[in-house]
Parts: sequence; C-alpha cells; structure tokens
Amino acid sequence: MFTGYLQDTISIRDVNIAKPMKKNFYHGLLLGLLKVESSWRVKSDQESGAGYADILLKICKENIGCIFEIKYAEKGNFDTACSKAMKQIKDKAYITALRQDGIKIIHQYGMTCYKKTCSIVHEQYNI
Repeated sequence: MFTGYLQDTISIRDVNIAKPMKKNFYHGLLLGLLKVESSWRVKSDQESGAGYADILLKICKENIGCIFEIKYAEKGNFDTACSKAMKQIKDKAYITALRQDGIKIIHQYGMTCYKKTCSIVHEQYNI
C-alpha cells in the first residue's frame, strides 16, 4: 500500500536530496499517514531499550504495539536494508518501551524505501 501511495503522490525530485535526509522524507510521510487514525498513539524517535525507535505506535484498545525502523535502500538494495532495520530493532531492544507499557502483541517492521518503492519485513511477537 505504501508503494502505491508513493507512486501516486511523490516526485522522484522529492528524494533528490542528500543521502542522510532521504530516510527523513519517508519517515515524515509515514508519521503523517499513521496519525490519520486519531485513536492511535504515534511517537517519533521514541527512546526504547538502547536507542531510539524511528516510530512507535500503540493501539491501546486492542493492546497492540508496532515498531517501525526505516532505512533508505541505497541503489534499490531492499533485502540488505530490511535486514539492517530488523537487526537494529532487535539489537537495540526497541521492544522494551512497549513491553513496559503492558502491550501484549507487538509488530516489528523493517521498512525500506528507494525512490517510489517500498519493501517491508514484518515479525510479530505475542507476549
């Protein structure tokens, strides 16, 4: 769905910026889209575990949490970027803040973008 959104809305000029800023562009887009659902609690660069998760989302009524780690897939290398994102989620224990809040179902997303395309790796944990 996110790839479809990117293809329908952005220009490749939008990501014709310095490499460190490319990730921030997609991060901001995703934050805006996730906040459309007003009952969700969405936090950017939230401290959790040994670092800062790009996006933590809580659906309190359903006791569900989501962790998003976003990477820019240099030269369209989605597999490598997705693996790095998921490794970072695990290595830095981003699950910590959600567990401390009593969240029982946690979705972890390694999300990578390149121009107008997105790839996502997902893992779910039930606590």
